[in-house]
Amino acid sequence: MVSDDRFEEIQWMIDDLAYHQTRVLLLIAAVSAKTDHARKLDGLTKLAKLDFLVRYPALAPEVLDALDSDDARLHTSDEDRAEPSVVEDPMVRYKYGPWDDRYYPVIGALVSRGLVRYTRGRRGNVALVATPGGKELAADMASSELWTEIADRCDAIAEASGGLTGNALKDLIYSRLPSLMDRPRRVAIK
Repeated sequence: MVSDDRFEEIQWMIDDLAYHQTRVLLLIAAVSAKTDHARKLDGLTKLAKLDFLVRYPALAPEVLDALDSDDARLHTSDEDRAEPSVVEDPMVRYKYGPWDDRYYPVIGALVSRGLVRYTRGRRGNVALVATPGGKELAADMASSELWTEIADRCDAIAEASGGLTGNALKDLIYSRLPSLMDRPRRVAIK
């Protein structure tokens, strides 16, 4: 029998994974809808860097020239802009910039549910694209009150990052946010 404390811990992990799956699905759907991204999210490096910008929306205009800090789709407040690295779910500094160890189980879950599929990326990368069912679910989630802000951010960032590779995004993050990237690996970015 599972104790009440253990049950709550398990429920939290399930809820946490569902949150990350939804956000990543919204991001993949937004990117794969843009012709500037060849209608796919090309590589895990690109996923992680775009997700970083979604999770730290006040930093996105500093990294992406095509994104205005006043873009309403970012849903940032004066407080967010004053403390841009104080976020609900921080990422960690890893070898190639911001990263989250949940990407592998999140992507696996989305693929196994038929919401995302793998496709061929550039130079042997694995690329991700939303399936018709994934697009439909993403559209439904985007229209819900709980997910509108995240969906808007995903769309704004997908639009502003068109044509950029994962490595180009990594280089922009390192060059434009040096104080956040100048930390040991595995340290939270905040």
